[in-house]
Amino acid sequence: MGCESFLEGSHGDRAYVVNDEPATVGYTTLRGTTPDHTGSGDGVIRWMQHQSQDELLARRGAIVAGLREITHLEFVNGGGTGSLEYTAADPAVTETTAGSGLLAGHLFDGYRAFTPAPAAAFALEVVRKPLDDIAVVLGGGWIASGPPVASRQPRPVWPPGLKTLGREGAGEVQTPLQGESARRLRVGDRVWFRHAKSGELSERVDRYHLTLGESLVGEAATYRGEGKSFL
Repeated sequence: MGCESFLEGSHGDRAYVVNDEPATVGYTTLRGTTPDHTGSGDGVIRWMQHQSQDELLARRGAIVAGLREITHLEFVNGGGTGSLEYTAADPAVTETTAGSGLLAGHLFDGYRAFTPAPAAAFALEVVRKPLDDIAVVLGGGWIASGPPVASRQPRPVWPPGLKTLGREGAGEVQTPLQGESARRLRVGDRVWFRHAKSGELSERVDRYHLTLGESLVGEAATYRGEGKSFL
């Protein structure tokens, strides 16, 4: 969207208001959830991000300046997780948003600029052992937004050495896992996964269990647990 089109849609009753305060919120998709350290396509991603950064800064600055001619802006928000350093350096922005990065899903392992500490995981139970080196867990198709590729699927992390099958992946009903660790798993055992982003957990469970070290210290409701449903 060009600056003129954006401003044209911001007059009168179409102005963007957040919590009764005039504001604008921007999201830099080219950096926010586009990893640049994942494999053979990294060079193209980095080139695209580098080529676009000056244009994005100029466009956002022009949009903010134009909006300030229409109304007082209480804040100018920018994000997401993969672009925090870049966005924070923009003088037009007053605050940044991490979004999915707060729980450090495995999608964010693929950035050169930072290394997140995983902050959430979920467990699924083994329900079948069709072969010695394959264990099947119940459910698992907790897919993140974006292209339907491996980076958007949950990743088995414990016990180590497990992987999903290429022709099946993480399924809505079941998820077969293969590896040496599967030989030691029995029906009823749990396999722990890392989610790709963050919405997957809040969509499917009603609460988070909060831990400190090895101790359970509390609970926090997800938006599903609060009886909400978005999109």
